[in-house]
Amino acid sequence: MTPTSPTKLRVAIVGGGPAGIYAADILTKADVDVSVDILERLPAPFGLVRYGVAPDHPRIKEIVKALQRVLAKPDVRLLGNVEYGVDVKLEDLRAYYDAVVIATGARADRDLGIPGEEHSHGAADFVSWYDAHPDVPQSWPLDAPSVAVVGVGNVALDVARVLAKTADEMLTTDIPAHVYEGLRAKTTTDVHVFARRGPAYAKFSPMELRELNHSPKVEVIVHPEGFDVDDHGMEHIGRHKAQKMVLDTLANWVGRDPVGKPHRIHLHFAEAPIEILGGAGGATTLRTERTRPVGDGTVEGTGQVTNWDVQAVYRAVGYRSTALPGLPFDDRAAVVPNDGGRVLDLDGDPVAGTYVTGWIKRGPVGLIGHTKSDAAETIGNLLADAAAAGPTAVLREPGDVDAYFAERHVDVATFDHWERLDQHEVALGAAEGRERVKVGDRAGMLRAGRVS
Repeated sequence: MTPTSPTKLRVAIVGGGPAGIYAADILTKADVDVSVDILERLPAPFGLVRYGVAPDHPRIKEIVKALQRVLAKPDVRLLGNVEYGVDVKLEDLRAYYDAVVIATGARADRDLGIPGEEHSHGAADFVSWYDAHPDVPQSWPLDAPSVAVVGVGNVALDVARVLAKTADEMLTTDIPAHVYEGLRAKTTTDVHVFARRGPAYAKFSPMELRELNHSPKVEVIVHPEGFDVDDHGMEHIGRHKAQKMVLDTLANWVGRDPVGKPHRIHLHFAEAPIEILGGAGGATTLRTERTRPVGDGTVEGTGQVTNWDVQAVYRAVGYRSTALPGLPFDDRAAVVPNDGGRVLDLDGDPVAGTYVTGWIKRGPVGLIGHTKSDAAETIGNLLADAAAAGPTAVLREPGDVDAYFAERHVDVATFDHWERLDQHEVALGAAEGRERVKVGDRAGMLRAGRVS
């Protein structure tokens, strides 16, 4: 192993999703001699691109190819199966790196803040299950004929679509056997999606909405109740082209005659959840209140309450980051306090050599393009600080980091390990006429990546 130059900037990035990998890409393209280690708690990289995108969206996962090219760069190392706060702490990283960038994203579900919420499922948990995340149980309760999904973002539509489609329709994707068998046992016939506001403010993308209507087994029903657009709503869609496309599609679907498909997705607007009723067996009723627009984009309750007979309720109102060991955390905003990516302590002062990027920095909003510009801001500040401070790490060789994990018996999954796991999954898929079949357990992922 070639020794690291004493002047080479050493950077650790915690989190191997798009935010972390984009930060590494920007670092290696800068006019500076740099060595980057990406620490990822899973044996596979790519974060929510691999474990947060529905498996029937393969074109969205095309971004993996670009991320893979960054990981293959000679100045970038992937150190997978390493959990921050368990296998290594922030104070440990400071000995080996001049700067640490936290890019851990957001995986927890936001709460609805209504009585009976304990009887609901988090959409993120369900997504992790059908995406074969290795750290979640391999079974999921799918015995509810009628299901409610609260939220009108893309994740809500992903959840609704997966609940409504048949297991055989999903078998063309990368789902492993346990997900297929779970979906095959599913008894759901009706999925009700609820939006607190009217159709002008639906947050899903036009493409995501149109894809609801592509299945030969699924009928999309847009209910006319609450399908009103006030003057503020018209101004809103006038400023947002995507919102107008969404509204046009929904308007074309309102009042369509049913064609008798075996599964149905119902879209309900202007219905705010106010309570979930249930017992030991889970939810039995979702209670909503009809809303009306106030005129400024917000809504108020009308007092008209409806009880919906459902046997499961999914919360899909956004993701939330969680606190990390050794770092300050703004629990209300669910972010690490920062100024342009520089982590701030409780007094508002910068924490030397410590940065954030992605959702842990700004909250779970925005698309991939926002993640790139977000990383550019953070890395720009990191480089400016590093130029002023000079080298700070004491142990500067990559081998020093390797020795640290070896002493603690951490089974580190490198980029070579990932490439072998990747080839293994592709081979599993080829045997079944598919592009890929995921390995859904951590031990299996680690075995597949080892040299035989």
